[in-house]
Order: sequence, then C-alpha cells, then structure tokens
Amino acid sequence: MSGRCTSRPAPGEIGAWTDRYFDRTKAIVGRFGDVEVTYAVFMRRPVVCAPRLAVDWLVATMEARGARVTVDRMYGEGDWVGAGEPIMYISGSLFHLVDLETLYLQKLGAACVAAYNALTMCTDLPEVAFLAMDARHCAGTEMAEMMAYAAGIGSEAARRRVGAKGFIGNATDATAGYFGQTEGRGTMPHALIGYAGSTLRAAEMYHEAFPDQDLIVLVDYYGRELTDSLAVCRRFPGLAAAGRIGVRLDTHGGRYVEGLDPQAAYAVLERHVPKAIRGYRTDTELRHLTGTGVSAAAIWHLREALDQAGFDKVRIVASSGFGPAKCKVMSYAKAPIDVIGTGSYLPENWQETYATSDIVSYGGRTSVKVGREFLIRR
Repeated sequence: MSGRCTSRPAPGEIGAWTDRYFDRTKAIVGRFGDVEVTYAVFMRRPVVCAPRLAVDWLVATMEARGARVTVDRMYGEGDWVGAGEPIMYISGSLFHLVDLETLYLQKLGAACVAAYNALTMCTDLPEVAFLAMDARHCAGTEMAEMMAYAAGIGSEAARRRVGAKGFIGNATDATAGYFGQTEGRGTMPHALIGYAGSTLRAAEMYHEAFPDQDLIVLVDYYGRELTDSLAVCRRFPGLAAAGRIGVRLDTHGGRYVEGLDPQAAYAVLERHVPKAIRGYRTDTELRHLTGTGVSAAAIWHLREALDQAGFDKVRIVASSGFGPAKCKVMSYAKAPIDVIGTGSYLPENWQETYATSDIVSYGGRTSVKVGREFLIRR
C-alpha cells in the first residue's frame, strides 16, 4: 500500500503552527544548553497503530535540520494498541524536537482512531467490499489524506486477521494509492439524477459516456428504489446478467424505502433472518434493523425484488451512515450487501483522538511527571 505521504508544514512554517510554549522552551534550551531526550507517545483509548504520516514528517523535518532522531516503534502498522501503551519512543535533541510535538501529534491520533474504526467495520462484515467516501467530510486536504491512510491501515489489518475484503478503493484520485489504486472510484451523485430528469435517463447517459465501466446507479432520488432499480436492469439486461450493474441505496433517514413501513420491515427480516429481531436490541440497533433510511430490512427488501425479477447478479451498494455500530447490526442481520460506501469511520468523538507525548528521559536520566510512570521503558 502506498500513498503520497506529503510533508506539511514546511520547515520554515513550523514555528507559526506549533504551541507557543514549545517555541519558548526551544529558545530557553538554545540559551542554557541542549540535552538528549526520549519521548513516549501514547493514547488514552485502544487504537490501531497508524503512525506513518507522523513519523515520516518528523524524520523529514529532523533531516532538514541536520539533526539525528531515533524512532523506536513498539507496534507495527495495523497492530492493536491498548490504552496508555506507548506507541513509540522518540529520541534526539530536545532543542530540535521540542517544537515538533504539536505537529506530529496532530498527524497521529485521529489516524489511529480512524484505523481502529475501519478495522472494526471490515472485520464485522468480512464478505463486503468497502469504498472510502470520507473526503467531503474532512476538514481540508491534509485530513483527507490522513483518513485515507487510516482506512487503508485498518483494512489491511482486517485482511490479515479474518481474510476480509476490506476497502478496495476510495472516492478521490489524490489518495487512491493508499488502497492500491491509481484513481478514485464513483459513478454518479444525486445531482446527475436531477440533471437527467429520471434515474433511468441518468443511467443511460452514464453508460453512453463510460461504456466500459460497470454501471452503479443511485436509486433513491425519486423515492422509487425498487421501481427504478428494476427499470435500469430491464433497460440493460445484458449488463445485469453479467453482474455489471449495481444499485446504490442512499435513502435518508426521513422516510422508508419504497414499499416498506414498520410492519413490512419486520416481516422481511422475519422471512430471512428472524434471529436478528428476536434478541435484545437497543433503540439504535432497531433503527438500523427496521427503521427508515438504509436499514437491514431495506437491503433485504431490495434483494428480494431483484431476485424475484430474475436479476440475482445485480449488486447492492449501500451508503448513508455506515459506521462501526451500523456495520455490526448489518452483520447481525446478514444483510446482503456487496459494497458499502462510507466515510463514517472518521472519529465520532474528537476528544478520543488526542495523542500525548511525554519526555521520560533527559540525558539518560529517567524522569517523568507523577502519574505517568507507566510510560517509562521497561
């Protein structure tokens, strides 16, 4: 797996982007004498180790300064890391390292949490292929790169652990390398459906423009998920029979998929996965099973309609809020999903993404603030 691994900010910009007290500490150390230090870097919650962007930037910056740095990684990429366990130890000149802490921590914490989420989702649904569609939810291009990298790390870990299909691609060319691809994937947004005036016409336009590509069609724009799915399949029976059509459910949570209501939703799950609705379920789990939007019942309902019409080779692509909790419910319900498009592996609670870096050694003398003795290397 490869990616761009861009290096931001540039060396001359670091002072403006780091915490001011680190800049002042650097000035003091420069005046009173440098010392070799070792930092322990950790997080307060379990995560998946995803340090490459942080480490690559740190090493490149230290090289630009002509300074030596040693990074002792305690875990490999994709390894599970417990709360409070040092992810790595960083050793080098305090003068050259002290003003870098703000920035390498920014590049570490969120990536580790997102990788954890991606691992969980792919492990719960090992037979489903995932597409990373997080770019529009990111706060700028640097975050978008970080999240793509994290999804790739979590996905690879799921492949090693359970043979999951994992993330097979993403939405943008810039970060496709993190998924072993050369370009982003995607067919049509809702805007194309509105432009075309009908779901079927949008499918026709797309196939005419890109005849060699598989035809993945959004089917929720007009609230006729089943009707429009079948219309597209009947228009392109050869593609349907060859498995080159996918119908994407992205129904929002304000309404049920065409043909469903609460009673019908329970009935469809009763036909296919009765155990999914007979155990204890929280309100959120029940909503994912039988509620509005892209529920497990909605997916089974669409699968039924496609199969009954003879389109059993047509794939179902699901999107809309597929984070760890929803993926787990889809696993309970054995939902017949072929592909999930999601950006919901992004950290939900940003406070959980905070990585911390504490110095544990000064000039070979062990020292750390009271309460953080667990960071000292054993």
